[in-house]
Amino acid sequence: METTLIILKPDAVQRGLMGRILTRFEDKGLQIVGAKLTMIAPSLAQTHYEAHQSKPFYPGLVRFMTSSPVLILAVRGVGAITIARNLMGATFGSKAAPGTIRGDLGVSNSFNLIHGSDSPEAAQRELRLFFAPGEVLDFPRAADAWVYDSAGGKPE
Repeated sequence: METTLIILKPDAVQRGLMGRILTRFEDKGLQIVGAKLTMIAPSLAQTHYEAHQSKPFYPGLVRFMTSSPVLILAVRGVGAITIARNLMGATFGSKAAPGTIRGDLGVSNSFNLIHGSDSPEAAQRELRLFFAPGEVLDFPRAADAWVYDSAGGKPE
């Protein structure tokens, strides 16, 4: 099982899309193991996006991410990072395929609704930034027996 960080950005919150987006992850079979509605402090946004610090869009990105509440999620499942990124779609809503979150719900190249970790290393780092110890839960889910085929000894 893999756990990834998902952030429903200010545009998703302000547009009332949180439930619709969250439902896509649950419908796919992923488990929500942490959630919080919060305002991101500028210092946290700067740390989170520090890899983009030298890029011209960085100041605007930090301003945007701190402009309104966001919904922070920890999402778990077999291959959760890849699955989440496929659900999200291409970075720019104008280029995202229909059927994806960005393809169905977004058109902007700046306001792209959602962030998802892009690797296991990034997920670990980002989860530690946004969740304190004990805030990401580990609990059995009866539905897993119907989400994953474990006949071979491990969920797939």
